[in-house]
Amino acid sequence: MALGDALWKLQDIASSPLDEAYSSPPEIYTSPDMLELEQCEIFEREWHCPGLAADIPEPGDYVTFSIGDQPVFCIRQKDGMIRSFSNVCRHRMMQLLEGSGNTRTIVCPYHAWTYGHDGSLRGASQMEKSKTFKKRDFCLPEIRTEIWNGWIYITLNRDAAPVAELLAPMNDLVAQFRMDRYIPCDTQDHVWQTNWKLLAENFMEGYHLPVAHKATVGQWIGLADTVFPDEASPHFTWQTFTKSETATYGRAADGNNYLEGRWRYTTIMPTVFPAHMYILAPDHVWYLSLRPKGVGEVHVRFGVALAPERLDAFPSRKAALKDLVSFFDHVNEEDRFVVEGIFKGAHGALAKAGPLSYLEREIHDFQKYLVARLCPDKAGAAKVAAE
Repeated sequence: MALGDALWKLQDIASSPLDEAYSSPPEIYTSPDMLELEQCEIFEREWHCPGLAADIPEPGDYVTFSIGDQPVFCIRQKDGMIRSFSNVCRHRMMQLLEGSGNTRTIVCPYHAWTYGHDGSLRGASQMEKSKTFKKRDFCLPEIRTEIWNGWIYITLNRDAAPVAELLAPMNDLVAQFRMDRYIPCDTQDHVWQTNWKLLAENFMEGYHLPVAHKATVGQWIGLADTVFPDEASPHFTWQTFTKSETATYGRAADGNNYLEGRWRYTTIMPTVFPAHMYILAPDHVWYLSLRPKGVGEVHVRFGVALAPERLDAFPSRKAALKDLVSFFDHVNEEDRFVVEGIFKGAHGALAKAGPLSYLEREIHDFQKYLVARLCPDKAGAAKVAAE
């Protein structure tokens, strides 16, 4: 099936009621043309999440990221703001920073051009004989940055609506957890051998939890308690579920005095389209932020943070963090096994889409999002997004 035909099929699926919907055609995940279209119509236009604002708490703290082929760094300013800039030197296009850390100034490792936290060029030796050189003309381009409930969001799109506006219908749901207080415990970057959408879809549905995660989180979750929003949004989706009393993670610590009733053991699982998804529980947040590297490769940024009262409740903080990271590493490996397996299966000559469960509602929301961004029939796509 050609990509155009697969997109039309996707549009038909997205416009169907959930109880008649199917998973997406395999070509959606295996076509290089699909990825090229996604980079142009989605990743260059949407908001993306490099991580938590709490990851870079002090002036000079930074974290690197990328949007498509554009390297980016986010850095905490002296006034406490977080700003983001092109991570490319204005001299010979060398990448400036790698990973994360703290720096007083940003020094290019090639010729030592030096920039301030505000992106201004502070120094460039041996340039006095260049008639075309003036320091003020070679600042680092700034990238739009917004903070929402403790998350950093960045975009290359100057015309994108503010994050707070796009996510407003979900604000009260998320804000009640006071996630901006959570303390980061671990951040990791990996490359998995799968299509980015397969990993996104896997994270946004709970149907697989009792099976694929039966050794970890699956044993604590009651799928019968799953709740979805009444209306689909073109910008995000979510579900909630509860954790049993036997759960090691996912319930409010005794020191939590702000969540009441069922919210003390309820987890929210939002996906902010296109590629930021997280588990937000009364005691922790666990997130993935995805960037396609190729049709069958995806950069995965994984992070986990704990509510301060949960961290304080452990007799040994060092041992607790070791156990926490080990546990979620195990969960990630369970997910990696299935999403890499699905990508291999999608290449099979007999691979076909199957019907969705009601527990895969968020995948249907994601299909509507993809249709709205990618389908050639914009009028039809807009109709699907509104349904």
